[in-house]
Amino acid sequence: MPSAAERAVNSRGVIVALEAVKIEAVSKVSTWKKLGVVARVATQQARRSRTLNAIMRGVRTTVRSFSRALHELWLEVTGTLFLVVAAFGAIALVREYTQYEAGRTTAGRVIIATCFTLVFAWFGLSSFWRVRRKSPRP
Repeated sequence: MPSAAERAVNSRGVIVALEAVKIEAVSKVSTWKKLGVVARVATQQARRSRTLNAIMRGVRTTVRSFSRALHELWLEVTGTLFLVVAAFGAIALVREYTQYEAGRTTAGRVIIATCFTLVFAWFGLSSFWRVRRKSPRP
């Protein structure tokens, strides 16, 4: 095992300080570990910052508010689409019922059209009821 003095001589025979040898050992730490340490220290410092905490609370509140509004809009749009489909089902129900009265179709087709219309009307109405339940009351 070479002594510390022998290790302090590089391959070209130039004598370097013993501290330089120690620095080489530190430089072998991976870049990812160094970045991890920097990120951890930055996170700890950010948690102590009152300004950053206030900004983050504001961002969270804004995102929560927008997500609630978008969810209500989603429920209203899908409810409207379901009611439109139910209206088309009602038109088909009237057409099938008139054909049933004239004796040109069976009762099964009238029942299918009725069930279709009722199911889609229920989906549409329940979507609007969910919006009403979720929205804050004044």
